[in-house]
Amino acid sequence: MNFPYKLVATDLDGTLLRDDHTVSPRTREALAAVTAAGAAHIVVTGRAVPWTKHILDDLGYDGLAVCGQGAQVYHAGEHRLLTSLTLDRRLAGVALAKIEAEVGPLALAASRDGLDGEVLVGPGYRVQEGPLPALLVDDVAEMWTAPLNKIYIQHPELSDDALTEAARQAVGGLVDVVMAGPGVVEILPLGLSKATGLSLAARRLGLKAADTVAFGDMPNDIPMFGWARHGVAMANAHEELKAVADEVTASNEHDGIALVLENLLRTTPRL
Repeated sequence: MNFPYKLVATDLDGTLLRDDHTVSPRTREALAAVTAAGAAHIVVTGRAVPWTKHILDDLGYDGLAVCGQGAQVYHAGEHRLLTSLTLDRRLAGVALAKIEAEVGPLALAASRDGLDGEVLVGPGYRVQEGPLPALLVDDVAEMWTAPLNKIYIQHPELSDDALTEAARQAVGGLVDVVMAGPGVVEILPLGLSKATGLSLAARRLGLKAADTVAFGDMPNDIPMFGWARHGVAMANAHEELKAVADEVTASNEHDGIALVLENLLRTTPRL
């Protein structure tokens, strides 16, 4: 069987994963069918490797994964970090000061680099429940003592959209700011995106943007949609992503990925 794409790129939260953090049997079967047809599957997530690897292990996933909003390319089968980009901590400190000058004090968390890098959580930062490694710190200064992939910011009153916009306006060209999910606004190295990480991973497989169909649900997936030949937003996706998507499918709770892949498998001529 032929398949029109050589690469299927899927976000995790709100896309491949259902709200209970599992992947449905139907979606697993659809992904198995497209990989059997010769396509590669790459997970592309905002989560850093320590917050991703247990999910990949549970899926029996042994390919490449792009983690940390593109900062890390991880080989799941070998449990090995292939590439990792860190945030300039001096620039991040300047950026935070500029943001706080505009919107007032922020609650902070930080993702340390590496296969087992902890997420350090400062006072007042609301951590989402789940089996994820997080280390509470009383002194925010502790966050800056080792290499970081990203900083998470929260505001006591502003919505995620408003905080993201205000932060982008304040930092100019120092760093990038993305909204990756509910309550998850991140400061990243300038120019880093899921698209940059996915392009690196694809190159390792000898694949290109023109070979790729991508699935996502949040504004941090916009660069990936811009890079891929075809971008599919979930029904539960943020309106900013739907606005640039080539197609909108069902939600992550209703096998949106499987519906698209099954249709492509049905409508692709057999060789």
